[in-house]
Amino acid sequence: MSAWALLFALQLACVPAHAALFDDNEARGRIDALKARVDQLERSLLQRLDAIEAKSASLVDLFRDVEQIKGDIAKLRGQYEVLTYELEQAQKRQRDLYLDLDTRLRKIEAGASANAAQGGEPGGAAAGTLPAVPARPADVAGEQRAYDVALDQFKSGNYQAAAASFQAFFRSYPKSPLAPSALYWAGNAQYAQKEFRAAIATQRQLLASFPDSQKVPDALLNIASCQIEIGESTAARRTLEEIVAKYPTSEAAGKARQRLAGR
Repeated sequence: MSAWALLFALQLACVPAHAALFDDNEARGRIDALKARVDQLERSLLQRLDAIEAKSASLVDLFRDVEQIKGDIAKLRGQYEVLTYELEQAQKRQRDLYLDLDTRLRKIEAGASANAAQGGEPGGAAAGTLPAVPARPADVAGEQRAYDVALDQFKSGNYQAAAASFQAFFRSYPKSPLAPSALYWAGNAQYAQKEFRAAIATQRQLLASFPDSQKVPDALLNIASCQIEIGESTAARRTLEEIVAKYPTSEAAGKARQRLAGR
């Protein structure tokens, strides 16, 4: 074999080796590029996941804060209602006391005038004599204590106990002058515990049992609040409109108008 033939044969043998080496390097380069791309995608996905988790945590915190605020509003509303009720009761007691004193004074004056007209003769009504006051039933004191216990539980924020105590009061004293208020506060205590449907049922019991009670507008307002909480916005609007139509001069009607204006 000539030298030229030998050289040509050696070149042919080396060509596949060079081609194979070139193919390996190209494949390795592609693999490295693909790995870099995968690493970049992984980092991007991890960053997006971290952002989503942070956002979710913020939403959870926000939801928790909203629920806490709603609970605080319910408690404040309950405390406001308690203060309003106590003010109404104090004013009522003042009016009753004034009327009682005025009635007694008129009777004393009438007795003194009659006595003077008769010349103070025996048998006339003695000046300064007060009419006999009938004794209060023995159960009235216990009735008042039971009501006060329930009201104190409500004031202290023990709404579960307050709701049970007010309902027990109504069962024990269904004819009591305090019975409408007991049902009203029981419904408010249930509202404060977010037992909205139970609160609606209790306030409707008040409406059915005492349709002429002064607590009716407030009971309807509480029903509207519960309806809003459970998403019954149409029913809530009807209830608010009912308050304004039937009890236009009540304090509840003023609140109802404000809520209607804001809806």
